[in-house]
Amino acid sequence: MDTEIKNTVRATGKDAQYDDKAKRLLGNKIILAHILVKTVDEFRGMNPKEVASYIEGEPMIGVVPVEPGLTNAGKEENGQRIVGMNTENAEINEGLVRFDIIFYVRMRDGISQVIVNVEAQKDEPTGYHILNRAVFYVSRLVSSQKERDFVKTNYNDIRRVFSIWVCMNMDENCMDYVHLTDDKLLGSYPWKGGLDLLNIVLIGISDELPEYDGKYELHRLLSTLLSMELTSTEKLEIIKTEYHIPVDDELRKDVSEMCNLSQGIREKGRVEGRAEGEEKFILNMHRKGYTLEQIAECAEKTIEEVEAVIKKREPVLA
Repeated sequence: MDTEIKNTVRATGKDAQYDDKAKRLLGNKIILAHILVKTVDEFRGMNPKEVASYIEGEPMIGVVPVEPGLTNAGKEENGQRIVGMNTENAEINEGLVRFDIIFYVRMRDGISQVIVNVEAQKDEPTGYHILNRAVFYVSRLVSSQKERDFVKTNYNDIRRVFSIWVCMNMDENCMDYVHLTDDKLLGSYPWKGGLDLLNIVLIGISDELPEYDGKYELHRLLSTLLSMELTSTEKLEIIKTEYHIPVDDELRKDVSEMCNLSQGIREKGRVEGRAEGEEKFILNMHRKGYTLEQIAECAEKTIEEVEAVIKKREPVLA
């Protein structure tokens, strides 16, 4: 049991480290710039290197809580209350759900800003609909602006928000843009306001690395970065030669560590798969009436190990 617990903790640690490394790779400014060029109209057709310069400060990675009331933090400065993103209470907010990546982007007019959130998912969740979660996140990005980006009832100062979801292991490469529309049901009165305030982009990445072309340019980059099959050398070569992204020591280290973690996770999956197959074999023989000695000999296990498998599943078999 002690070994089993240690292996579980070690495996969970690798998964968590892989998730963290994936977020940090996506949180690289030049990678975010490539995402913006393909998802935000104002940046379409621009050189990602130029777009990277519009990203203000450093992206906040895994530090801003999603929970209502905790996204913002306030402090006193020169007798005035200053409200900003809550990035300083990591210990207090331990265990809370956090936005993967959040950053501000200055538009090309040099005045307006948008707030962008990027979320990475290993696959499409089965416990809930991902669009519902994206709607919640994009709504939080708007509501949390009160007293931070706009005060009192100055609703015209609300920043546009983008919540971009990258889902891996999908059946196909795909991308959807979800946003507000105004359907005139009666009359044609021009209601004032920003239909462009809420923006959700869903990006599906399939298991297969797509060919490099304009249609799948972003998908190939994201698939390369997040792949659990490509080596670090293969990844860096694609990033450098096809996307002209400078490979510095930090990026090289992150890619290498992520590939090592991927190898550990794949090995864990193979071990779990073998264990599950052995259990099924033992249970099938037990159902067919073979003795413990016969099952142990065929499965190359001790009688005690066979008994443990059967005992663990007895309530299911009864």
